[in-house]
Amino acid sequence: MALTLEVALNDACTQILDTSTLVRVVLSGRRRNMQTEFERIDIRPVEIRGAVHLQLSHNDGRATTVKNLVPNRDEIIDLLSSGYANILVEHTQGSMSIRVSKNGDAHVYFEKKSLEQSLSHDKKKTRLLDPADPFLLEVGIADHKGAIKASKQDKYMQVEEFLRLLAPTLNAAIEAGQIHKPTDAHPLSIVDLGCGHAYLTFAAHQYLRSIGIPVNVTGIDVRTASRDRNNVIAQNLGITSTINFRAEEIATTTAQHADVAIALHACDTATDDAIAWAVTSGAKLLLIAPCCHHDIQSQMDTSPEPWGALTKFGLMKERLGDLLTDSLRVQILRIAGYRVEVIEFIGGEHTPRNLMIRAVKSDASPEAIDKQRYRQICTQWGITPALESKLPALFIG
Repeated sequence: MALTLEVALNDACTQILDTSTLVRVVLSGRRRNMQTEFERIDIRPVEIRGAVHLQLSHNDGRATTVKNLVPNRDEIIDLLSSGYANILVEHTQGSMSIRVSKNGDAHVYFEKKSLEQSLSHDKKKTRLLDPADPFLLEVGIADHKGAIKASKQDKYMQVEEFLRLLAPTLNAAIEAGQIHKPTDAHPLSIVDLGCGHAYLTFAAHQYLRSIGIPVNVTGIDVRTASRDRNNVIAQNLGITSTINFRAEEIATTTAQHADVAIALHACDTATDDAIAWAVTSGAKLLLIAPCCHHDIQSQMDTSPEPWGALTKFGLMKERLGDLLTDSLRVQILRIAGYRVEVIEFIGGEHTPRNLMIRAVKSDASPEAIDKQRYRQICTQWGITPALESKLPALFIG
């Protein structure tokens, strides 16, 4: 649903101020040409001395800072207007998700579901996945008692946060007509490229089915052991009719189509293989979390001035190479006709690889400036990204 930003923010504020039903609020991402004080803010209601306050928390990768506020409309509006591109408000009857586009438009999605409010200081977070779900036991995240293993808490958190990003993004794309409305006869197709142990593959399958979205999921991984293990798990769960796994290279996979392409932590240029396959196959939604970056770093022999002041330090050169790699991937996706955002999908305390590229195929033609900027960066640094060589048709003419 498209609303003016002012109307959307006021609606969100009204829901937040209704502390009798509020469950939680998440502010994340950054709007175009705006800076936010923190990468992400979590808000939830807590009861203090008989009155309900709003507890705000943010994490800088080392420690979590928490403060409690008395609910106040002006303060909430100021916070919602402070530059965050993604706003999620959950209440006991459902949720409201706002995504602010680069043009400042508000794309809003409402979901009906039953959520439980907790006003306790000992936070009991609403989970999208029941820890007792049989798939969590099968993949080794939960134990036989239905409790998440201590050694798998970070993995469970990654899966949860991934689903919190997938659901509203997917529903917004369906509502906008960018992805067809899934039916039993024409289910949503998802391909997980480089699925490994398939934590996310199974999670997406189980969660989307639980909220009534028919899906057909394929997991691709080069290792035959992963394919065999994951297919056995699917068989144990009785879901082989809607999920399958193949032992194939991403670049040469026999999978031909997907509405949604996922690639989380595919190593180095395997991420480029995944993006190239998704673009070539006409995927409408891409969720890409890059892993290590060696391709561009190995090409950074000579740095254009004044960047040499940074790249003479190995660690800073490595980090700059990471930024260049993912920035150029974003530019290529724009050239390919995708609307792209770069967001944090989980706090840095859970994994150092927490950047996600979220891309939605749009009908808009790419802007000439995107190709010009891409070429200027490559020329200045004397580099040729692996992804360019995998999508040569984008650069003809």
